[in-house]
Amino acid sequence: MFLKAAINGGRTIAEHPRVPVTPDAIARDTWAASAAGAAVVHLHLRDDDGGQSIHPAELDRVLEAVRAVAPETSVGTTTGLWTVTGGHRERYECIRSWRLLPDFASVAYSEEGAEETARLIVERGIVLESAVWSMDDVPALLSSAVLDRNVRVLIEPQDEDAGDAVAACRAMAAALRAGGVRSPLLYHGEDATAWPVLRAAAEDGVQMRIGFEDGIDLPDGSVARDNVQLIEAALAEYRAVRERTAELG
Repeated sequence: MFLKAAINGGRTIAEHPRVPVTPDAIARDTWAASAAGAAVVHLHLRDDDGGQSIHPAELDRVLEAVRAVAPETSVGTTTGLWTVTGGHRERYECIRSWRLLPDFASVAYSEEGAEETARLIVERGIVLESAVWSMDDVPALLSSAVLDRNVRVLIEPQDEDAGDAVAACRAMAAALRAGGVRSPLLYHGEDATAWPVLRAAAEDGVQMRIGFEDGIDLPDGSVARDNVQLIEAALAEYRAVRERTAELG
């Protein structure tokens, strides 16, 4: 069982007061998520105005804080185009200028410049994980020159209906495997689809993800206290799914 903690994403403290946005808060939640059972931690940087960023100075501040309290934890960040205002060129220059490096970085193959970004990540010695959001993204990923360098492939359905999201995960997974992808797959949803997709990941034996980026509610609909409670709930859901699977033979 592999669980990634996505501790903040673009979520704000207006949505939940325990969303970590400062370097110190991100560092504390990284340590806590790892201690609670997360295999790796995915985090998003924030600028002084609270917006998402991949600027080298922001990355330095966060990684310095994280590695001071959780030096053994594998941490990664996004390279999403929404983190910059100048498009792919600005993103490329930010990544090229990173001084402190995350352990891994994510590239969405739905975005302009994804392949160039993925190659740069590999060239910089950062572990790559690529993401597909729909079946439309699959051909571009399968044609990537660095396909075999992915530590995992993220399947991130954009469907708002839970059943549609689960079906989309499985369709993309089948297409990726048919296309020759041998790296681990990870499913994750968002808000209303987060728990159904996580259960589908447990059923299918692929990697899972949870955290405030994906949702603030527990499986029973109540609001989670923090990222740790979400991780604990995810581990309980995984055990329940595996027990049901074993009972069914």
